[in-house]
Amino acid sequence: MRVGLEPLLADPESLALAATALRTGAVVAIPTDTVYGLAADPRQPKALERLFALKGRPSDVALPVLVDGRAQIAAVAEPLGGAAERLAGRYWPGPLTLVLPRRRSFTAALGGPPSARGTVGVRWPDHPVVLALCRELGPMAVTSANRHNGPPASRAAAVAEAFAGEHELTVILDGGVCDGTPSSVVECLGPQPRCLRQGEIPWSDLEECARDGPARG
Repeated sequence: MRVGLEPLLADPESLALAATALRTGAVVAIPTDTVYGLAADPRQPKALERLFALKGRPSDVALPVLVDGRAQIAAVAEPLGGAAERLAGRYWPGPLTLVLPRRRSFTAALGGPPSARGTVGVRWPDHPVVLALCRELGPMAVTSANRHNGPPASRAAAVAEAFAGEHELTVILDGGVCDGTPSSVVECLGPQPRCLRQGEIPWSDLEECARDGPARG
């Protein structure tokens, strides 16, 4: 099997290779609509352990999940309503992560403090590589492809350099330059949404939309 730290052009052959690697519990680097990410199958505890270890991410910092479409959102989170529905309708697919009540049947060990174990960070990205893998595998745990607290990678070569010699990373898909800003993160658990991280979308726009903005689709 053709694996290693040499980036592979994100064509159908390498997408199939990445899907196979993810199914076996490996960690794969992928392009997204913001920056490069490290992906793992959330249904496999060992894969999540590898992802945490590779990135050097503390276990009390939860991993988000990327999805393709409403059915996959429903597989990991409780039904959207109110502000969450308005934000999703306006900004998905796109650079917005919503922290939502977790569906009880979705038991993946995504990390985070005990108080947050009943929640899940969900994003529906706007990138063909991520969406193709989600369609093939289902929701994926994905975090930015850098060491914890390091700068995000905008090129596949930067991912290869950052993780040179790491055996846990088996495939790097090269999707060209990914130089977007990391996603904005909004908690939608109480009566009012809360900004956890301002990213690509300004908080002022998100706050207005959550209050009374129209949904699309």
